[in-house]
Amino acid sequence: MTEVYRLYAITHSLYSGRARAYLIKQGIPFQEFSTGHESFKAEVLPQGKLATIPTLVTPEGEVIRDGAAIIEHFEAANGRPCQPGGPRQQVISALFDVIGTDGLLRPAMHYRWNFPEDNLDFVAYHFYHSQRDMPERQEKTDYMMDRMRHAAQIFGVTEHSRELVEALYLEYLDALNNHFEQHPYLLGWRPCVGDFGLLAPMYAHLGRDPYPARLMQQRAIRVYRWVERMNRADQDVPEYFDAGTDFLPGDDVPDSLLAVLRVLAEDFIPETRAAAQCINRWLTERQPEAGAAAVGRLAEPLGNVGFELRGQTITALAQPHRFYLLQRVQAVYDGLDAAQQQDIEAMLENCGMADLLTIRLDRSITRSGNLEVWEA
Repeated sequence: MTEVYRLYAITHSLYSGRARAYLIKQGIPFQEFSTGHESFKAEVLPQGKLATIPTLVTPEGEVIRDGAAIIEHFEAANGRPCQPGGPRQQVISALFDVIGTDGLLRPAMHYRWNFPEDNLDFVAYHFYHSQRDMPERQEKTDYMMDRMRHAAQIFGVTEHSRELVEALYLEYLDALNNHFEQHPYLLGWRPCVGDFGLLAPMYAHLGRDPYPARLMQQRAIRVYRWVERMNRADQDVPEYFDAGTDFLPGDDVPDSLLAVLRVLAEDFIPETRAAAQCINRWLTERQPEAGAAAVGRLAEPLGNVGFELRGQTITALAQPHRFYLLQRVQAVYDGLDAAQQQDIEAMLENCGMADLLTIRLDRSITRSGNLEVWEA
């Protein structure tokens, strides 16, 4: 009998969707539990260190916290089935992983929390039923929902910025829909790591909550089909009559995908640059010890940053986690020879993302004991 993994997640959780889809696509048997399950606090949290989701428990009892770590666990063990072979596609895959998990938080939060007439009952149901049936169930639900509403403001969604957030999201949605006209996944006929990262905001928030799901269904049908496709074990490409089975040949990155990145770069680059400057100043002033938590509730708060976007100033939290994942993009680039690096530079310059090769923190972030920590 095949051993089953335990995935602690929540149906409406942004980050849970990334790990869940990976397990589905790779045919890894799992049973999903809410964090409200009694075993989470008693058995999982002592090893997981933080009460975050997703968290995976292997059949041997190993606890792996965070979606990136869960995917890396299986990728490293199984010959990296979701990593393309060529450097161009590797960079693009790693880049979409960062963008999905950190670069699309504003539209994800906006479209969930700022349309209560459409979304509130749906979202409240899921928050309520993620908790055990206890006297304080409703109180805890209200607390969690209020906290996440506040998170939307922390990520830069305000009355002042909401029209801009919507305009940028719709431009991105149109570009992504155009890409999926020719390709069922980002880089061809099978999902790469970047597909799973991008799915994080595009499923639970933007492709499932009533208001943004309806918007996606009506405006970007092909994107909605990709969201469905990413949650099915099979390839799910009946509308493509020339279907292949692999990534695009010749390390090709389609122009349609570069067009998507061109839209995303407009706010991703200035926010990343501002956040790096803020975090580097903090590193100089505080000099955290090697091994100190860099991400999550155990880490010291770093503050907010402001950046200019289409004549407006957006203020958002400076997040080291973005740079933890961005290191993977930069590591691919750093490992190439000079000619290959020039090719990557030209590709990223073409879509406005070249600055990501040089925007770096003064200290690297690594992972130790289920925590993202500062290196020496």
